[in-house]
Amino acid sequence: MAAINQFDIDLFIRILPDLAFGASVTLKLTLISIFFGLIIGTIAGLGRVSKNPLPFAISTAYVEVIRGTPLLVQILIVYFGLPAIGINLQPEPAGIIALSICSGAYIAEIVRAGIESIPIGQMEAARSLGMTYLQAMRYVIFPQAFRNILPALGNEFIALLKDSSLLSVISIVELTRVGRQIVNTTFNAWTPFLGVALFYLMMTIPLSRLVAYSQKKLGTYQVK
Repeated sequence: MAAINQFDIDLFIRILPDLAFGASVTLKLTLISIFFGLIIGTIAGLGRVSKNPLPFAISTAYVEVIRGTPLLVQILIVYFGLPAIGINLQPEPAGIIALSICSGAYIAEIVRAGIESIPIGQMEAARSLGMTYLQAMRYVIFPQAFRNILPALGNEFIALLKDSSLLSVISIVELTRVGRQIVNTTFNAWTPFLGVALFYLMMTIPLSRLVAYSQKKLGTYQVK
């Protein structure tokens, strides 16, 4: 039992390739999920600022439901609940869907705040030049809003990277799952989980520095 609380440098060196593999899976799942989250979030964000009551209501309901429920519960619903209606998914696709839907809700609020940060006169000027609403959004509002929300999107990516550890509950062999498997086989908890933490830090610290640099460079605010 004493070994559980001891750091074993030899074990640490031996498990580095396994931890690196888990980190690569974590990064892959996060990148795929943030990509789809951006698509979902952009659409929902536009719905949140729409004058049409139907897309506004649908987008608002989606954002409130997803932000008001734990990500872990959403993962379990997608993986264990969907088979009840005939939709059977492998762990990785289920995990990506859950992360994408969750991330999309937060990105929707970031997009909404970014659009609303642009003076209304910009839209009026674009419409006065003969642009349609969508053209004004694409060529005038969105480029300015994206500049404002870029740091917040970076923060969402970092948050999603850490939250992906919850996918271990549906047997996805990402970084946290790898650490748990090593603990189960070596009966040493300190060494593997310290390694897991270090790998997360190696991924999140550079991203955090990049976000901080972009905030300073662009002089933008952080959407909360």
